[in-house]
Amino acid sequence: MIKPSTVIAFAAATGIAVLGIFMATTKPSQAEYEEYAAQRLSEYLKDNVCVKTPSLLGSLIKFDCSKIVDSASPQIKGLISETTKTQDFLIFRVYHTDLKLNSFLPSYKFESVGAFDNFYTYKLTQS
Repeated sequence: MIKPSTVIAFAAATGIAVLGIFMATTKPSQAEYEEYAAQRLSEYLKDNVCVKTPSLLGSLIKFDCSKIVDSASPQIKGLISETTKTQDFLIFRVYHTDLKLNSFLPSYKFESVGAFDNFYTYKLTQS
């Protein structure tokens, strides 16, 4: 007769193995991360930078910050691609992005984990 503890241990080991296989097959790619990061950065720019643009300036020169951010999407993706380092683990990926445009603008560092077809940004610093 099989002991209950043996059955429980076997069930737990099987469950962990199935979870590991599922995680390994659902970790997002570098291209998916670049799309995610570009979208998040665009949202940040629109919500924090564009709202600080004086409306008088905008009306004088027909400056629409949100449209400029949207039109710069390919360049934003390229910048993220160039400034991101990836650590690939068996069941997830860690993305380290260090955005620094020039010495006059603040730089941003963020770290995200890619797992289960999603991204989880756990660290964001501005310097």
